[in-house]
Amino acid sequence: MGLMNKIRGEIVDIIEWIDDSRSTLAWRFPRYQNEIKNGAQLIVREGQKAAFVYQGKLADTFDPGTYELKTENLPILSTLQGWKYGFNSPFRSEVYYINTRPVTSLRWGTPTPVTVRDPDFKMVQVRANGLCVVKIANVEVFLREVIGTDSAVDVEEISELLRRVISLAFSDMVLATGLGVIDLQGRQVELSAKLREFVQERVDDEYGIEIPDITMNISLPDEITQAMTRGVARGVEEGGFLDNIGSMDRYQQAKAAEAMVAAAGNPGGGAAGAAMQLGLGVTMGAQMAQTMAGAMAPAAAAPAPAPAAAAPPPLPGQVLYHVDAGGQPSGPYNLAQMQAGIANGQVVGTTLVWSPGLAAWSSAQSVPALQVLFSTPPPLPPTSATPPPVPPSAGA
Repeated sequence: MGLMNKIRGEIVDIIEWIDDSRSTLAWRFPRYQNEIKNGAQLIVREGQKAAFVYQGKLADTFDPGTYELKTENLPILSTLQGWKYGFNSPFRSEVYYINTRPVTSLRWGTPTPVTVRDPDFKMVQVRANGLCVVKIANVEVFLREVIGTDSAVDVEEISELLRRVISLAFSDMVLATGLGVIDLQGRQVELSAKLREFVQERVDDEYGIEIPDITMNISLPDEITQAMTRGVARGVEEGGFLDNIGSMDRYQQAKAAEAMVAAAGNPGGGAAGAAMQLGLGVTMGAQMAQTMAGAMAPAAAAPAPAPAAAAPPPLPGQVLYHVDAGGQPSGPYNLAQMQAGIANGQVVGTTLVWSPGLAAWSSAQSVPALQVLFSTPPPLPPTSATPPPVPPSAGA
């Protein structure tokens, strides 16, 4: 009795795979040294595919269903084992279960930034990441190139391989499109489909894998994102996305203006600093508005925009001054604003200024009307320690 139980234990009569995970791509039935019984039951569930491998060669495959293993439904295996007239005894063969359901948990990202040639920002480094859907499409190629002799293959085992493939495909896709960074970010949905095509070409015949879908999120450098937020742009395309951003020169001018306004807002300047901030801030705001208006002007064939409201003229008899702000003229400022700028150090004696009536730009300390603002009053004389004597009265 014990011998019969041992013989029955060495013969496999039911082959099935109950998988409760979504990440296992392939699993080998643990037959060990046991033989498969003639007429054994093979159960293949939905989302699975069974493959018989004999001495390293793929034999018969089975789609979802329940099968009784006989010579009739094992034609390739029968040929490999030389069963001319069928078989009536147990046989040996490796059985692999393949997960044919799509796996949606694969995350990818570019390990290093990808350099993009941009018409406005020259060379820009961008990053990308997203999700990738993976599915086994060709069992034979997957068995040969991926599984090998492994007893199980998890999605994590091929994740690093797919990440490298996707990163290279992303770089090639960006180079093929020739788009700038703003267009790349504005057309991510369209470019995701193109990226899927680039990746699919690299994994179908090589690894037997299908990529049903892939998502992509392109990240721009902080400097570019901040420039977009400030609106330093050249135009708006029909879809409502930023088409191009202003040249780097305008971007640098905007940064210089921000630095000047921040310096004017230094708490050490007190009320004078606030006055200088008001003057310089309003002027720089007007200059940036003019720059953006010129940058966002439509093509020559389009109608010109309506002119902006003119600024009020200066008060009668008031002299206005223009100031050299790092190689860019700013102003005009009235005398009170100039005094505030001198008080908090924004304007020094060597700062170049110009006003109507001056033949050329001159240092502030050489302009007669401003010279008095640089002079400091002398200190008051010291007070006496003893009070003066009281004069004698008339009756003394």
